[in-house]
Amino acid sequence: MAIDNATTVFEFLFIGISNYPERITFFTLVLITYLSTLLGNGLIIFLIYFDLHLHTPMYFFLTNLSFLDLCYGSTSMPQALVHCFSTHPYLSYPGCLTQMSVSLVLATAECLLLAVMAYDHMAAISNPLRYSVIMNAPVCVWLATTLWGESLVLTAMLVLSLQLHFYGVNIINHFVCEILSLLKLACSDTNLNELMISTTGIFTLLLPFGFVLLSYAQIATTVLKILSAQGRLKAFSTCGSHLTVVTVFGATISMYMKPQSKSSAEQNKFISVFYGALTPMLNPLIYSLRNKDVRGAMRKVMAKRT
Repeated sequence: MAIDNATTVFEFLFIGISNYPERITFFTLVLITYLSTLLGNGLIIFLIYFDLHLHTPMYFFLTNLSFLDLCYGSTSMPQALVHCFSTHPYLSYPGCLTQMSVSLVLATAECLLLAVMAYDHMAAISNPLRYSVIMNAPVCVWLATTLWGESLVLTAMLVLSLQLHFYGVNIINHFVCEILSLLKLACSDTNLNELMISTTGIFTLLLPFGFVLLSYAQIATTVLKILSAQGRLKAFSTCGSHLTVVTVFGATISMYMKPQSKSSAEQNKFISVFYGALTPMLNPLIYSLRNKDVRGAMRKVMAKRT
């Protein structure tokens, strides 16, 4: 990215928190959310590593999801906590760019991971006898490596396309450094940048979301062929957690795929907090902590300690 000498030392003032008078309440909520994110996702990673019975494709991808959520929460929530008690919460332009890039890589990887997990569910339900062959260890590693690599490439394309110039105004009405907020603040033409956001959004949001829909259409077709009601219920129940998180995945489309001029700053902040803070905390509960295999692993760990 081309950065002028005038912008290399530029700092941005974040006023997202200053709009809320109850800073102590906001700090407490963010702190509880962040600690819960660290504890919940860290526990999931530990349990999957500890219990050999959880060394399956499903839990391999859950480990990736928990790692993503740990990193994603750590890119924004510590800064929000510090800014709660800062009179002038500034962040340098290089720091802002770094935070934005890391967040984009992690968010892109999570979107692609949800599509991969949908494929895993489809393979398990549609081809149960060949599941171990379809989703063998090399395939799982290849899928994980590919989604991480694609996330890095797509984010690099988007970030390197930014040719932004800032003059005088340096106030960002947000909690974190976010790409749409930077575009609204830029004095240079951002039409190319908005086009790049829409283009990369096709590969990171629309295509994975479409693949998830196709996967569940195949799953529904297979499940409806099961004669017993108990069998159908068991098959659908295995997908419930994934479907819940996919609804959050779909919510991001409304933020990143619409024109910049039609997006409200308050709406963007709400979606950012929901997706960046609450989702990493809720994912362990939605996906794993209510799973009987994970509960069994927890009991084994507690039994060894007593």
